[in-house]
Amino acid sequence: MTKVAASKSSLRPKIGSIPLCILTSFYILVFCNNTFWKKATDYLGSGSGPLWALYLAMLALFVAAITPFSTKYLIKPFLIFLVLVAAVASHFTDTFGVVIDSDMIRNAIETTHAEARHLITSDFIVHVAIWGIVPSILIIWVKVDHRPFMRKILWNLAAILFSLAIVTICGVTYSREYTAAVRERRDITKSFNPVTPIVSTARYFMSAGSEASLVVQTVGADATVKPATFPINKPRVTIIVAGETARAENFSLGGYQRDTNPRLKAANVIYFPNTTSCGTATATSIPCMFSRFTRSEFTHAKAMANENLADVLAHAGIGVAWFDNNTGDKGVAKRINYVDLANSKDPRFCQDGECLDGIFLDKLDDWLDHVKGDSVLVLHQLGSHGPAYYRRYPEHQGKFVPDCRTPELGKCSTVEIVNAYDNSILYTDYFIATVIDRLKARSDKMAAGLIYMSDHGESLGEKGLYLHGTPYMFAPSQQTHVPFLTWFDSDFAKSMNLDTACLRKEATAPTSHDNLFHSVLSMMNVETSVYDKRLDVFAKCRSELLSIATTQRKTEDRNAIR
Repeated sequence: MTKVAASKSSLRPKIGSIPLCILTSFYILVFCNNTFWKKATDYLGSGSGPLWALYLAMLALFVAAITPFSTKYLIKPFLIFLVLVAAVASHFTDTFGVVIDSDMIRNAIETTHAEARHLITSDFIVHVAIWGIVPSILIIWVKVDHRPFMRKILWNLAAILFSLAIVTICGVTYSREYTAAVRERRDITKSFNPVTPIVSTARYFMSAGSEASLVVQTVGADATVKPATFPINKPRVTIIVAGETARAENFSLGGYQRDTNPRLKAANVIYFPNTTSCGTATATSIPCMFSRFTRSEFTHAKAMANENLADVLAHAGIGVAWFDNNTGDKGVAKRINYVDLANSKDPRFCQDGECLDGIFLDKLDDWLDHVKGDSVLVLHQLGSHGPAYYRRYPEHQGKFVPDCRTPELGKCSTVEIVNAYDNSILYTDYFIATVIDRLKARSDKMAAGLIYMSDHGESLGEKGLYLHGTPYMFAPSQQTHVPFLTWFDSDFAKSMNLDTACLRKEATAPTSHDNLFHSVLSMMNVETSVYDKRLDVFAKCRSELLSIATTQRKTEDRNAIR
């Protein structure tokens, strides 16, 4: 038995710890960083001196970083961990062009099982098996030859210093090119695997740990409802539809050549064509939309440490509820009535752990039938969330064909992907218009208004990007230009003293997620110290404000004449 074991052991190749680190670094650098090298090549030029020097410098930097972990019982688990993370990350960076930053990690952790299934595809499994599992098995198989402890420390130190010397020489030689690249194309460094996903994960958990101990600060405790100058003897109701993954570029209300909004056009909604989002992912945009902070002021920690729009409305005595068909409220609805519909089992709308947005309608009817006073309801859509766009609308309502009928976008043409996405927008058009119809049907019992704003947009292959979540500083307009619209019945508009003709003219002005908080307070006639008229899209068209502005202008004109 001893001879057999010795024979089997002799079949295993031997390799020193430093050579193994070099080979692993080379493998990860070359085979798990296609997106990184494509971006670097596009900027530095194919075959250029700076590019070849970058190859050498990145290899040396990687060796310097992992050599300290080349101890006897740590080296293999550590290298396998790096290879597996790089393999997983490279699938998403190479397939969808995404950047795995801390916001993307937050999205991944907060996602649902159903949503995750659309990303864990056969292509993903094959990719990880080939580029992650196979090299990991090879690392396990080889026998690592370790030097005595003191000699190992000296050899490791020499390898690290030599590697850092190479990095320094390359960096100094082409410092101008690299400095310009970092300044102008920050997306290059953010595409590097597995460093970016590992650092981003660490940042996320550090942030989550600090947020867990936050004490929520009260916001708008002084909020009250101002009596309407046009009194109505019925409740005032606002529906906030928080859209998902809808991009303005594909809304026919904003000029898209396809008729993706026929019912909303017929409903005579007011559309704001120049609206930008706060973030490029739900986990950022939803807390930001409902917070009092502008995009320039917003951080996730700030949002979690302060009450939001829902709380201020509740302080004013308004009934507030949140119905969710997505991955949750992202901390916005912690202190109000919350109903999770994403896990419903209604066979009319639900399949494999996901539901069409039609799942809201029965619940909406019931909620409306029990409204007793001024109320606000948030409907958080699943909307157009990808990559399984075909699962966001009933197949018989798919007007644009052929449509992509798989979450593996690489198996579909651009035309098929866009068709499926446009069908999901068409279903959102149907859904919002149906909500408006439900409100119209109860006009004798309530005055109603609706406001719709998508959380972020979506890339459909432009510039090699798919899905969303690209860091905002270099996100394309397809991910940040979002649809925003409002609708009011006549009594609701009167109760606001709102000149809708004026609003249609003003709607072409730039708007953003910054406006939601203050505009909804305005819709519900809420007075509070945290309200900012400058961020209220209705302020210029409310008659009492118009009259004040007119008086001010007349006074200024008289003073000018004097």
